[in-house]
Parts: sequence; C-alpha cells; structure tokens
Amino acid sequence: MTLAKSELDRRTFLAGAAALALGSTPWRPSVHWTSTRRWPGYDSAIVIDFLASPGYFNYPLNPPLDAEMVSNAVGSGITAVNLTVSSGSFEGTVRSIAGWLDRIESFPEAFVQVRTAEQVLGAKRGGRLGIVFGFQDTTPFEGQIDHVDLFRNMGVKVTQLTYNVRNLVGDGCLEQANGGLTRFGHAVVERMNDLGMLVDLSHCGQRTTAEGIRASRVPAAITHSGCNAVARHPRSKDDAELRALAENGGVVGIYLMPFLTPGRVPMRADVLAHIEHAIDVCGEDHVGIGSDLSTTPIDGSMEYWSRHREFVAGRIQRGVAAPNEDPDILFTVEDLNTRRRMELIADGMAERGHSDARIAKVLGGNWMRLFREVWTR
Repeated sequence: MTLAKSELDRRTFLAGAAALALGSTPWRPSVHWTSTRRWPGYDSAIVIDFLASPGYFNYPLNPPLDAEMVSNAVGSGITAVNLTVSSGSFEGTVRSIAGWLDRIESFPEAFVQVRTAEQVLGAKRGGRLGIVFGFQDTTPFEGQIDHVDLFRNMGVKVTQLTYNVRNLVGDGCLEQANGGLTRFGHAVVERMNDLGMLVDLSHCGQRTTAEGIRASRVPAAITHSGCNAVARHPRSKDDAELRALAENGGVVGIYLMPFLTPGRVPMRADVLAHIEHAIDVCGEDHVGIGSDLSTTPIDGSMEYWSRHREFVAGRIQRGVAAPNEDPDILFTVEDLNTRRRMELIADGMAERGHSDARIAKVLGGNWMRLFREVWTR
C-alpha cells in the first residue's frame, strides 16, 4: 500500500490538532488508500479484532448505534470482536450487558453474541459480526468469586485483570509499586480457568503480567498492547513478558493506538513494525490484532474532537490516563482510519513478504486456536 502525499497528510493531521487548540477548524480525514498488492485471502479469512466495538470507542458517551455504524461493522470484513461491557461496578456492568444484548437483538442481521469458537465460525458463515463480551477490569467482581460465575453465565468470555491502576486482583501498569497478583487475584485466575474464561493481561503491571501467565493453567492473552523494544510505553510489554506468554501458548494482540509511537501519530508502517517484532519474539502462532478502536472510522468532526477532548480530560482527572493520552491527538492510526483497516494490515504484511499462512494466523487464526483451547465450557 502506498499513501499519496503521506508526509503532507501527516502534517495536516498534526496541524489540525494544533488548530483545534486555537479554536480553528479541526482535522478531518482526507487520506486515500491504494494498495500496491492486495492480499487475496481477506474475504474468506477468519478476521478477529480482539478489542473493538461497533460503536464509537474511547468516547465519553458511547452513543446509540446508527445505520452507518451498523453498516461499517458488517462491511469491515471482521468476523468477531472482543467488546468491552464492563463498567466500574457490578450494577453498572449488568446494565451495560443488558444494553448490548438489546442492541444485538435489535440488529439480528448484523450482530450475534458468540461464546464458542464454533459460534465465531457461524458468524462468518452468516455474514454477521460476532460479539464476544469482555471486561477490561475485574472491579465488577467486587471482591466476590461467585461473581466470576455469574458474569461468565451472562456470556463474558474474557476478563482483563487490571486497568492501569491497582485493584483487588493486582497492580496495573501505571502503579509504581509494581505489585503482583494478590491472593484474591490468584483465586480469580483459578476460577476463570475453571469456567473457560480467558485471562487478559493487557494494562497489567510487569509483575501482575508475569504472575498471571504463571498462575493460569491454560494459555492467557494480552489482547491489546505493543512492544517496548520498538517503542517504550507503560501500556506495552517487554520481550520477556511476550516470550513467557508465547511459551505458555498465549497470544498478544497489537493495538492501533498512539502508544505505538510516543510523541507522534502512528502510521500503518509502525503497526507492522510492532507486529513483526512480536512475531520475531513470540513466533507467528502467538500474534494477533486488538485495535482498541471502533469499526467505524473517526470522522474528525468538531463534535468528535470535542467529545474526544472531554473523554481524555476526564481520564487525566481520574488518574487513569496513560502517557500519550493527549487531548489533541486522536486515538487512531492515521492511514488505517477506515473500516477496512484489518484488510490494509493484511495487504501491508503481504507487501513485506509475509506468507499467506502467517497473515491468516495474525488476522484471526491464532485467536481461534486460543478460543478452542480455553473456551472449553
């Protein structure tokens, strides 16, 4: 894929962000994508973005799904996503799950909840987006092991142990103390293993990540992260963590966030660099994608910029924002801001000489293998 006038477009993007701060017209997407080589297997592949949403993600109010969002979700070519349904409390999370069940029921031609690997395949056959309910924190368990059972019975199939800061399970990646799993954390991992709920170590601190991998009797995941060896950031992982995850059969998903390139807006080449480093460290059987984005591209409108700035400001105020969460930098990869971003990643891998088999694994095959190993109940 080649990006026409890429440097000019990059400067336009950054200039738009600066202009917004001065009250001028914000950046709007104007990039056109062309591929020097198309990967022919995309339409038939199982494509899994293991952290994404049909609605706007990283937005203070996840708005109701509209026709454009539904069209983008189906037209993305993505087979299934890990959708975050957790909030900070038990009660709030139950309401969130109920809301998403209602949305799925309202658009049966577009969405289907999936709990098994076979149901993911069914979503592909039916041309619908499979939605896996997931948590990005264990706070909804509220210190009670039986809540793990309750949420698993509601269809929650993947749970991240911490979210940046400390909770009852362990320390997040922003905690300077870098404590590991607590006794309750070990009990949670054991119960998740028993129930076939995938352990997610994204956002976790170094010790919590390492101890979570060791504590899990089945392979764990890091659903959305990057490689510190390429660009250091608290949200990304060191080679030792990636290697340990792979040695235990797990999968790391590379995200499409500004944390890939602290200090500047990431491009597709940066995403590919993180994917390729992860493959070098973990092997091609242990790398996937977890974009941390919506299947609807960012429109760059004044309203979106306003909401984005509100969202980031709120996170900074609550102390949960990671470095590089900048009100003037959108959460996206500039030349992947399209619903077909997964296809463009596949095209990019093909252009760089990766085999068809490897591309298929990274696009979704590795997640499917993990589902079959972990989702046993």
